[in-house]
Amino acid sequence: MPAFAIIVPCRLESTRFPRKLLHPIKGKPLVLWVAERIAAQAPDYPLWFAVDHELLAECIEGAGFRAIMTDVSHPSGTDRIAQANRTVRASYVLNVQADEPLVTAGQLNALARLIQGDCPMATLCTPFKRIVDFYNVNQVKVVMSQTGRALYFSRSRMPYSRDLGLTIDDAWLAQNTCYKHLGLYAYKADFLEKFVAMPPGRLEQIEKLEQLRVLEAGYPIAIDVTEDPTIGVDTPEDAKKFEALV
Repeated sequence: MPAFAIIVPCRLESTRFPRKLLHPIKGKPLVLWVAERIAAQAPDYPLWFAVDHELLAECIEGAGFRAIMTDVSHPSGTDRIAQANRTVRASYVLNVQADEPLVTAGQLNALARLIQGDCPMATLCTPFKRIVDFYNVNQVKVVMSQTGRALYFSRSRMPYSRDLGLTIDDAWLAQNTCYKHLGLYAYKADFLEKFVAMPPGRLEQIEKLEQLRVLEAGYPIAIDVTEDPTIGVDTPEDAKKFEALV
């Protein structure tokens, strides 16, 4: 039983970008860019992929990585990871999203540090640099306490400037730091089982953000800031941006 493991939840179908994990970027499926990145950045962590389809399993295992088949009906990535960890049996689980191909060792080590504290779940955020990203509903915002606890996550702009409304710009953003939530989490193993036993929260169902289930149920989420560059591939346009980087 490893103390730590990285488990990547993988769902074949995606509403905004169908079958994006198999989308070829310079001839290589997106999910393998993520797999190779994790293996290079965090070789000391056991790495698993929790998949919901044989096509994903074949892709991942064919490249020499480990896949665990999970129920196709899981409502969230965290539910999928919980099922996978019943096989892996790690004490602490790090969750890297399968569409985050620029994860860094620093981010993973920060998560490992946070989850050994007093919160059952941890995550990361990074400052927004452009106002156009702050307005993008696909880029999730988070506000946090001075003690490093997440207060709320939303697709809407947070915080909202009452005085300036829709007139805020890049200069305002530079003076008033706002944070983008990254698709990186850590969990204590026992909390994963508590999570899957919770009914989906009202806020979670409205925003389509599973981490809100945790806050709405009254559990704290530890959060820290990373300045490491990142890109989440949520749309075909994001895939083109990543392809330009590589």
